[in-house]
Amino acid sequence: MGDFFERIVDLDVTAADASALAERMVDWMVSRGWLLRETSRDAMYSLQVDEGYVPGPDWPQLTREWGADWIPGPVAVIVGRHDHYPGQGAVEPASAVCPHCRATTVIIDYPEQWEADPAVWQPFSDAIDAWKRTGTGSATCPSCATPSPVTTWQWAEGFAVGALAFDFWGWPPLTEDFVTEFATRLGHRIEHHTGKF
Repeated sequence: MGDFFERIVDLDVTAADASALAERMVDWMVSRGWLLRETSRDAMYSLQVDEGYVPGPDWPQLTREWGADWIPGPVAVIVGRHDHYPGQGAVEPASAVCPHCRATTVIIDYPEQWEADPAVWQPFSDAIDAWKRTGTGSATCPSCATPSPVTTWQWAEGFAVGALAFDFWGWPPLTEDFVTEFATRLGHRIEHHTGKF
């Protein structure tokens, strides 16, 4: 048992621009009848916010067919610099790809290990924490020794860092067309993943 979510994370928006972009996205979804202005705390389990927008009458347009009696939960809009984990629980990404040299740094050596190597993960973790606090944080690639902002690294398993995210709680699977249109509206790269509370 549990509650499932789909999350879309904007990977490029700045913290300064995230609130305005979030409002534009909500306005767009309300104008299409996918959301209402009403908010609710029911079936809402996002760690960063307490309530989300209630689905509107036309919400089935953006999901796969899931049965006429299905009632999805709220959509949480998460503004602020956060790290976002897919799946169930906060498990570190298995690897990270350097944006400069494209080398892959192994963080969890599956199947030999099932936890992050502390010596490998700590520099990334410290850089992410710095980014969350200040808006800047860079990790140095073990292969090419080039520091790169944590927002430019490519993380495994859908792990993402971003200043704006949308959690769809208890919705049927979102269609690929909707996710593509959503990303186009954002105007930025996205990470799209699922998880369970």
